[in-house]
Amino acid sequence: MPTSEAEGFAVRTFDYDRADGRWSVPQLPNLDSPRTLVLAFGASAFLDQPNALVELASAYPRSVVVGCSTAGEVHGTVVRDDSLAVTVTRFERTDLEQASMEVSGPEQSYLAGQTLARKLLAGKPGLRGVLVLSDGLAVNGSELVRGLNSVFDETIVVTGGLSGDGTSFARTWVSVGASLRRNVVAAVGFYGDHVVIGHASKGGWDKFGPERVVTRAEGNVLYELDGKPALALYKEYLGEKARDLPASGLLFPLSLRASANDEKVLVRTILAVDHERSSLTFAGDIPKGALAQLMKADFDRLIGGASLAGAMSSETQATDVSEEALVVAISCVGRRLVLGDRTEEEVEAVRDALAPTLRPHITGFYSYGEISPYATGHCDLHNQTMTLTTFRESRLPLPRPVAGGGERRPHRAPLLRYAPVHQRRLRRCRNTSPLERPLRLRTRASSNVRRARACSQPRRVRAERR
Repeated sequence: MPTSEAEGFAVRTFDYDRADGRWSVPQLPNLDSPRTLVLAFGASAFLDQPNALVELASAYPRSVVVGCSTAGEVHGTVVRDDSLAVTVTRFERTDLEQASMEVSGPEQSYLAGQTLARKLLAGKPGLRGVLVLSDGLAVNGSELVRGLNSVFDETIVVTGGLSGDGTSFARTWVSVGASLRRNVVAAVGFYGDHVVIGHASKGGWDKFGPERVVTRAEGNVLYELDGKPALALYKEYLGEKARDLPASGLLFPLSLRASANDEKVLVRTILAVDHERSSLTFAGDIPKGALAQLMKADFDRLIGGASLAGAMSSETQATDVSEEALVVAISCVGRRLVLGDRTEEEVEAVRDALAPTLRPHITGFYSYGEISPYATGHCDLHNQTMTLTTFRESRLPLPRPVAGGGERRPHRAPLLRYAPVHQRRLRRCRNTSPLERPLRLRTRASSNVRRARACSQPRRVRAERR
C-alpha cells in the first residue's frame, strides 16, 4: 500500500534489487495521479522477469509509467547493474501525455519520430517538452530525431536516449505501463505554462589523428574513410582488443562535422561490426562527405564535461521556480567503460554543479545514444556525452516561447575549473590505458572503498562567471 504524500510538486526516488527481489522502500510513495510521471530504468534481464515493473504499474494506475533497459542504472550518485532505478514525480500544474510505437526495423525510425510527434501535438494544447526513450538496437537514432524535428518546431525541447544492454549489444527493451517490449519507441509530452525544462549535453573527449573524409557510407553504416576500409582503421588502433569489437570500439568514438568551416560537432559510437563486409554500424547516421576524426578518452575532461552539463542544465530565465527538481541523467556506455572505477565521479560532478541552486533528485541510465538539442533549437542525436534534462515547476505562468527566437535565449554557461588532481591518482590513471583494462562494467565494491576514495576526491572549484 503506497504511503501518503502532501499535495504539490514532489519527487521521490527508490530502487529494486533484482537479486534480492526487494524494493529499497517499505512502501511505494503515494503520488499516483494523472499528472504523475514514473520513470523506471533497469537491466535487460527484466525482459524475462518483469514482475517489478508489473507491480510498479499496478501501484500507479493513473500515472504515466515508462522506462527502458540500460548499460548501468543511475540511482542518485550511485551507478549499479541488475537493478531498477525508479523516480516518481507528481507535477502540480503540468499535464502529461504518453505515446508509443513499435518498429519493425531501422527503416521505420523516421516514421516513428513523425508519428510520435504528431500524436503528442494532437493530444493537448501547450506542448512544452518531450522525453523520448527508444530501443537501442532496432532504431536508427539519427532518423528518429529527424522524424521528430520534421514535426516539432524549435520551441519544443526534446531530450531522451536509446536503451542499452551493457556491453552485450544483444537485446534492449522499452516499457509502457506494465508492458516490456523490444523494438519500441516511447515518448512523454509535458504540457502547460508552468513546466520549466533545462537541458545540456557535454562530452570531454580528445580528438587525435587526421580528419578523414567519409567516402562510403549508407545511413548509419560506415564502409570507408579516405577510400580505405574503416574497420581496418579501427582494428589498427585497437590492436589485440579488436577481437572484443563492438564493445572495444566504444573506446574510440568518431567525431563528425559537415565541413571544415562547420563548428557543430557530433559524436558517433559503434553498435555493431560486420567483418565480412568490413563495415561498422553506428548509433546515428554517418553522412557521406562528412569529416570524421577519431577520439580518445581524457579522464578529467570527461568528468569536467559532466559537471559543465550540470551547470548549463540548471540555468533558467524563469522566476519563482521550485528548488526541487527531477534530473534525468543519460550518459553513454562508452564513458562508463573508459572511466571504470571513476564512473560515479561524473554523476557526483553533476550533483555538485546542480546543488548550489537546486535540490536535485537524480535518476537515469547509461545508454547507446543520447538525444538533446545541441545548444538551443532542434534536437540532435549524441554519443559519448553526459546529457541532462531537469524538470521543475514555476508558480507563475511562463511566457510562450516563439519559434526563431522569442523568449528562448542561448545558454551562457558558467566556466568551471578544477583544482589539480591528487598526484597519486593522476599517475595511476595515466599509467593505465583503457585498452589495458578488461571490457566489463564496474562499480565500487563496498562502502569502505567508497569512503576511502572520497578522501582523495579532487576538489572541484566553480569559477566566477566571466
